Amino acid sequence: MSPITVSPTSVTSIENANTVRKLIDEVWNRGQFALVDMMYTPDFINHDPASSVEARGPESVKQSAMQYRQAFPDLHLKVEDTISDGDHVVTRWTSSGTHLGDLQGIAPTGLRTTSTGITIARFVDGKIAEEWANWDTLGLMRQLGVFK
Repeated sequence: MSPITVSPTSVTSIENANTVRKLIDEVWNRGQFALVDMMYTPDFINHDPASSVEARGPESVKQSAMQYRQAFPDLHLKVEDTISDGDHVVTRWTSSGTHLGDLQGIAPTGLRTTSTGITIARFVDGKIAEEWANWDTLGLMRQLGVFK
């Protein structure tokens, strides 16, 4: 795993970065969806240009993680870089998985895919209150044969 870059050094910054790493490892990689409630504020907001709706609350995170883990049962996110500063954590990640289940109406292809992205998380009292995600959705769709 890559090192965590923290500036300025503070216990809170390190704890926030560790929460994001735990989220990726336990929720996204292992499917431990119950942990989401402990990591997100009740009024959490997710900003993702790939989504047609602004997701709100921890339940939206669980639904998203479940959807992708059902479509890609071997889904694995690898943390490439983590930068933490005060109440913000920036994570650059790579995801990989085999498309074996329905993904928003896209029938399983059996294809192995890889995508990259960056997520910025804003923390309040040790929990994620807001996220901005930007990832290669078009690249994923091309790999699945939706676009050429």
